[in-house]
Amino acid sequence: MAEKTVPAQNKTLSNREETRSQERYVTPPVDIYENGDDLVVMADLPGVAKENLDVRVENNLLTIRGKPSHLDAGDPIYREYELVSFFRQFELNEKVDQSKISAELQHGVLTLRLPKAQETKPRKIEVKVA
Repeated sequence: MAEKTVPAQNKTLSNREETRSQERYVTPPVDIYENGDDLVVMADLPGVAKENLDVRVENNLLTIRGKPSHLDAGDPIYREYELVSFFRQFELNEKVDQSKISAELQHGVLTLRLPKAQETKPRKIEVKVA
């Protein structure tokens, strides 16, 4: 899973006039760890609430999409930066049990646990003496 990140696809047609601005995305930084039973993906998504987070697996593709929001309510008088949405995809293989993936969002960090499929877990083979 960690070997291949799927690049974001920005398709634009050169002969069409743009009528509205395209939504911009930033690739969130991630750390990927492997322990005995699963892979752990930790993605930094500051400012993203659970309601604005979409994590899905479809056709062996893990997609993380999040839209941050300002914490203070009201109309900004002056703003030096604009919040940009997050988008990242990973291609999964058969070594991940996709039906048991879990996600937790805490303090702007998304933690995904991708359990290894049963047949890919290391196991000791007993040797019998005849």
